[in-house]
Amino acid sequence: LLLPGAAAAVYKRWIPNTNFETASNWDKGRVPCASDVVHFEKDKVVSVFVKSPHALTDMYLPLNGEFVLAAGAGFTAFDGSWEPGCDSGETVRFADVEQHAWFDPTQWQEVFPSGELKPSGRIFSVDEECVPCRYDDVIFQAETSFRVNTDSSQQVIQLRSISVMGQELSTPSSWAGYLQGPSAPLQFHGNGTLQVTGTGCPDKSGCACGNAPDGPRICAALLRASGRQCPEPVCQSPLQPLGHCCGVCGATINLDFTPDFDLQKYRDRLVQELLSQPKYTGVQMAISKVHKAQTFLGIIPRSSTPLIQIVLIDDRAGVQAGTAAEQLAADIMEDMAQHGEALGISSGKMEVATGSTFSRQTGSHTLSRITAGTVMGILFGLLFLGGILFLYRKGKLR
Repeated sequence: LLLPGAAAAVYKRWIPNTNFETASNWDKGRVPCASDVVHFEKDKVVSVFVKSPHALTDMYLPLNGEFVLAAGAGFTAFDGSWEPGCDSGETVRFADVEQHAWFDPTQWQEVFPSGELKPSGRIFSVDEECVPCRYDDVIFQAETSFRVNTDSSQQVIQLRSISVMGQELSTPSSWAGYLQGPSAPLQFHGNGTLQVTGTGCPDKSGCACGNAPDGPRICAALLRASGRQCPEPVCQSPLQPLGHCCGVCGATINLDFTPDFDLQKYRDRLVQELLSQPKYTGVQMAISKVHKAQTFLGIIPRSSTPLIQIVLIDDRAGVQAGTAAEQLAADIMEDMAQHGEALGISSGKMEVATGSTFSRQTGSHTLSRITAGTVMGILFGLLFLGGILFLYRKGKLR
């Protein structure tokens, strides 16, 4: 259950590829064989990695594209000899890969620095953070080709590093050099420009992901993949965490923090002392820094405030849905009341929605020094108003 630190890099790997030997890249659902005619659409730009030698009857190539050949790979003309399972002689067309979008959460998976897939566990990410964030490392697998649409609401998509064909590009100059090469225009298309900074999150309280401007694009892609609508929640008034596309049953906690707050240490504390308890086996947690929009009179946008968002969900069903998450949230609030000041937490607000509640429940806690300040402010205000009333009655004020 130990987690990487908030300032440590997160590695996200692109899933689709445009390899010749990937069966799903062909309209027949299989790799072309010797008696087939291979057909690439002439107006489709594509980069194709070829791992092994292939004999083919005929092949139509695109006007703009490339084949990247591994050692020993290549193409030869079919000599007419019989090949088991290859009697059809069909036209096999390369699939359209233009639809693979950068801001589609289903196209990414979180991995270890070695590239090994991270197992799904007790910690999850809200939907916007399933796509690479500004301080993440992006991996395109070695010996794979790809084509990704970078259409974005942002002109520049910042990243810490990008690995392509086994080469890590972690400086602005190395990435700029790669973009000048022949492969980059075939691999990346769209109005968003990828930018490598080479820097990680500099703030111990964590850094916001930075994908909020593309939140609608992320949700549209996610819902398109899952049936175009959010699943019906069991609770009547589901919670809507920032950065998440669909409502959830469970609990959310929003924390205000001081300069002493350390997201890595606090996350480890929650995991080790609370989430790891047997009674919370079915509970999952997401925790990150987000920016909450502030408005004037609830209408006019004013600014955004950074806060730490904790999202808790569980695997219970029916009227029990979200109840374990609610209990964990209550324990977190109690822990915050006792130790929040030492942890750099100034206040917290909890919201709960479960299958057994008919409306959303809310609760909040402000630490003593903030509470004392508020009380003193109220007392001062009352004294001020009392003084005015006294002077008025004495005839000193009209």
